[in-house]
Amino acid sequence: MLVNTIIKDRICYVEMQNADHFNCLSDEMCQELRDALDTGYKSECVGIVIKAQCKKGVWSAGHDIRELPQNGDDPLAYDVPMEKLLRKVQETPIPVIACVSGTVWGGACDLCLSCDMIVSSRTATFAITPAKIGIPYNASGIMHFINQLGMNKAREMFFLATPITAEDALNVGLINRVADLEDLENVLEEQFCNPLRRNSILSISAIKRQFRILSKAATVIPSESFERINAYRTRVYKGADYLEGINSFLEKRSPNYKGKASELDTKDY
Repeated sequence: MLVNTIIKDRICYVEMQNADHFNCLSDEMCQELRDALDTGYKSECVGIVIKAQCKKGVWSAGHDIRELPQNGDDPLAYDVPMEKLLRKVQETPIPVIACVSGTVWGGACDLCLSCDMIVSSRTATFAITPAKIGIPYNASGIMHFINQLGMNKAREMFFLATPITAEDALNVGLINRVADLEDLENVLEEQFCNPLRRNSILSISAIKRQFRILSKAATVIPSESFERINAYRTRVYKGADYLEGINSFLEKRSPNYKGKASELDTKDY
């Protein structure tokens, strides 16, 4: 097994444990990560954390270069395992948090950006490196970086392929929080996991789905997308969690949310 999955107090902790190969995103690693994401969601967790065992300070070295095709096929085609993993992270209906404790390279940088939030050690670095090995990154991946970082910083990272520091990544909005390595776990729990445990996962799930739709939309949102957004939102504000949130605020008490992200799963919209 390349991935270890533990569920603790409604958070699914997913740890890459192939440190001897620097947690390369091989086809096998990508499949196991996708399975772990499914496990977290189907277990009614309120969040998923992706971590890694590090060796020589490497969180993940990115795409397993040994598995890149050499027969003229597109290395980043829509159906390759790493692309499936990136979409899986983005489409998982509960928040996915990257907890980064080392250097991040290539496709692993895209994996981190695909997560909803990133907390990293102060010594972590981030680099997107297709230019180093001659890979023409796909349009969806480039747009992902542009949307997250802005045009100029995306150009810098792609063109130079040199690592940026955690502080730089924080300043440009690539990551959410920086902590000393010895404090990383505490920051993860206190500032990310615990708030998720207290909040309505039904509301969060609807909001995440809206982020996904709106981030992919152009200046004009298709009517179908608006209908999907309204359907997600309607399920929330007509539900018990919505009323519980209002009542708990008025009564100055902690809310007791019982909604599940799966309540938004339906084939009719």
